[in-house]
Amino acid sequence: MFLFTATDKVALLIGNMSYKNHSQLKAPMVDVYELTNLLRQLDFKVVSLLDLTEVEMKNTVDEFLLLLDKGVYGLLYYAGHGYENFGNSFMVPIDAPKPYKSSNCLCVRDILKRMQEKETGLNVFLLDMCRKRCQGAEAFEIQHSNLANGIFMKFLKKRLLEDKKITVLLDQVAEDMGHCSLTKGVQALEICSSLSARRALTDPIQQKACSPESLARNLQWEKANELPESICIEFDCGVKIKLGFAAEFSNVMIIYTRIVSKPSNIIDCTANITDFPLDLYVDPKETNKGTPEETGSFLVSKELPKHCLYTRLSSLQTLKENLTFTVCLIYMYEGVEDMVEERKKIDVGKPLVAKLDIHAGFRSPCAQSSHLPHSPCRSPDYASAGHDSSRVFSNPHFPQSPHNVYRSHLRRSIPPESYHQDLYSAFPSSSRRYFSENKSLCSNVTITTQRNIPEESTEENFGHPYKQ
Repeated sequence: MFLFTATDKVALLIGNMSYKNHSQLKAPMVDVYELTNLLRQLDFKVVSLLDLTEVEMKNTVDEFLLLLDKGVYGLLYYAGHGYENFGNSFMVPIDAPKPYKSSNCLCVRDILKRMQEKETGLNVFLLDMCRKRCQGAEAFEIQHSNLANGIFMKFLKKRLLEDKKITVLLDQVAEDMGHCSLTKGVQALEICSSLSARRALTDPIQQKACSPESLARNLQWEKANELPESICIEFDCGVKIKLGFAAEFSNVMIIYTRIVSKPSNIIDCTANITDFPLDLYVDPKETNKGTPEETGSFLVSKELPKHCLYTRLSSLQTLKENLTFTVCLIYMYEGVEDMVEERKKIDVGKPLVAKLDIHAGFRSPCAQSSHLPHSPCRSPDYASAGHDSSRVFSNPHFPQSPHNVYRSHLRRSIPPESYHQDLYSAFPSSSRRYFSENKSLCSNVTITTQRNIPEESTEENFGHPYKQ
């Protein structure tokens, strides 16, 4: 038995929920979050994003495809609305009109073709969306709580860390789903594959010499998870506050403020942040909350320090300039009735995915030689102060998730060069079907899974029978 290895592992996860012209979804946020943590345990470099427009999705996929060099394991996951028309599957961005055309969406076949042109070790494409009209299918989401997984992820996460050939693992996920009363006879995992080699997501990384361009691309991608440093601010009145930063997703950041010390003659003071860039839509009523949950941040709330004020910033990919804001300190001296206000302007650069400038479109990465100082979920200041860093978006060079337990059982032999194979799995369908695809010069595994939500109508399928 040969041991297959990867020269690197990279993953792009996209979850679309807040549609402007279509029904809102809930499960993609939790699914993307949990898949991120699992893939990091398998040493994948992960960037996970919520709520992307058509332009943002296309530019992000372009960035991802740059990383699919020879021997790399690449995984692309999408959760959200989708549809199939004349045999082609499409992913629907959050700004797609109603009804939408294929020109408003991303064609899965086109992305697969571009992935297969790379000499990768493995390609995995997961589509967690609906491709066909299903009666009552939307109940699979609305029957669960706000923090519940979608059906597919509920079963996938139980097996993803297993040291098995990816097609075998997906077969077992399909069987698990087939035994579920919610999905039996309604949803099934559809898998298309031409994979013959025993390639698994647990395969170890064995890095080889790479070009400066390849190194620059990887460093640029890693920087999409880099947070600003914690900041300590001292005001003229003597009050000291600390700003901290946490990442919930690669484009969602929480800022928290805490008063560290104040003079004894100041009896009351609060520190709020305001005046955000116009690129970011920030509702002032939703800022400076007493708990993370009040901002809508439920997933990392347990990882954040207590007794702070919290502000959640989403859609960081829209930032065109540095993230700037104002810290407004309001305080009162003992024996004085009037409140006093001091303000300080803060510039934290471009945090997280804003560094990639995906709003600007495809570009050549700049060579970078410096090593990333950090990219844990929280700023390093708090990590060094004894707080456990979250596993969300930790730098791949400084993994905070435990190593995969299966890796120690793998033998250290190198397999001979072989052709790549393609795996494509789709969900839902009334039955599971396997399709052999053309072999390319690299080992590609593409897994597509689909959420059972009714397909939106499109201009293209008006008057046409639905094609499966």
